[in-house]
Amino acid sequence: MQINANYSVNGVPYDNKRKQNNIPQFSTECAVQENENINPYMAEADFDEKAFDMIGPNAPQDVKDAWMEAAKDINANGMGIKKNGMLSHISQMMVQRLNKQLKGDGDADNIDILGNTTESAIQATSQALYDLDHPREYVPKSIEVQRACMKEREVYVAFLEKLEKLKVSW
Repeated sequence: MQINANYSVNGVPYDNKRKQNNIPQFSTECAVQENENINPYMAEADFDEKAFDMIGPNAPQDVKDAWMEAAKDINANGMGIKKNGMLSHISQMMVQRLNKQLKGDGDADNIDILGNTTESAIQATSQALYDLDHPREYVPKSIEVQRACMKEREVYVAFLEKLEKLKVSW
């Protein structure tokens, strides 16, 4: 039996496949869709602010400003929410939020991680940074998730630096 090298696995001649350049490929379509917002009605949504509202609804305005500055400086929001609204990974602040929710602490829609003072925000962020650097168990992560975790760490460090400056200026 002789195998013709002009045919691909699915039986369509390779020459015909090459001529069909205008047919979108799956990988191309996935990349295009990932770059678009999940919800077209949220095209103007600020996910940095939404991320902050998830963990610091009762935080003072200067803490919020520090978070927004850190998110802008690092180009990430510390919660693993990408610019298109998709979740890149489960962040340590999200883990704290979920743990609080599982324990039944606070309202399910209003779970406050950062508290209502600069000191409580420093404490929560320090804990998240520690947990990120010292995982309780090893879980293999893809390269993309590892990069997202490095960005998350950068946001926490920048946020802590800004909070420490706030604390000094009291």
